[in-house]
Amino acid sequence: AKHPEIKALMKPDYNLIWVVVLMVLAQLTAFYLVKDLDWKWVVFWSYVFGSCISHSMTLAIHEISHNSAFGNSKAMWNRWFGIFANLPLGLPYSISFKRYHMDHHRYLGGDGIDVDIPTNFEGWFFCTPFRKFMWIVLQPFFYAIRPLCINPKPITRLEIINLLAQLSFDVMIYYLWGVKSIFYMLAGSVLGLGLHPISGHFIAEHYMFLKGHETYSYYGPLNLLTFNVGYHNEHHDFPNIPGKSLPLVKKIAAEYYDNLPQYNSWIKVLYDFVMDDTISPYSRMKRQLKGEVKQD
Repeated sequence: AKHPEIKALMKPDYNLIWVVVLMVLAQLTAFYLVKDLDWKWVVFWSYVFGSCISHSMTLAIHEISHNSAFGNSKAMWNRWFGIFANLPLGLPYSISFKRYHMDHHRYLGGDGIDVDIPTNFEGWFFCTPFRKFMWIVLQPFFYAIRPLCINPKPITRLEIINLLAQLSFDVMIYYLWGVKSIFYMLAGSVLGLGLHPISGHFIAEHYMFLKGHETYSYYGPLNLLTFNVGYHNEHHDFPNIPGKSLPLVKKIAAEYYDNLPQYNSWIKVLYDFVMDDTISPYSRMKRQLKGEVKQD
């Protein structure tokens, strides 16, 4: 109400389409280039380059899940484009992520609904510095398994299409360029979502390092690789504004954001999470939801 000009930012980011296409082409080129390398170099490039592209692509898929590529009027175009963006990750992800991520926005911290909340086992077991370190390493596996434990949903037709498209692509890559290309693809995805500087955003977004503040923003340079996902308070306030425009939201409504707690380093977030005995997977706001709950 105070800043109606923000409404002008609620429109698709068509540049996202070309960025995603270029990222897919970059990974296809990498699949070809690693096929004849020694294994030590395949592992090296999987972490140094492939992990960055893979994690960045998951955040492109995050943008697409909010219909940022083609707009809300062409929702299915976004779903198909998400399946396309998913291909260089190696594992089907896009359609299921969209379904669960909408719940995260509607029912942030909702017990039994928001699968971004760690399970009781995670909070109980990963409570020492070494175990929390291992939890960070294993984050991609917990994010994959947690929905099945907390809020399993019936499989949809689009999820089956996502799976079949992904398997067909993986078989094609293996047939064309062999096992090293497949390893590079899958290792990049697992490493990029685990012990990696960009992965600090998983913890930075909603873990309560300060009591009473459950969502935090990060305004550092890694936003250039992550479609501004660090502007997280701004994103939750305006999830229909593409990441490209979130810095403008902060600039327009500076009085609402400048004085909130914020991070300057995702690497420091990872370090503090491991070393601070007061922080663990339990350090999340959890709510008991009341009334009717509508899920995708």
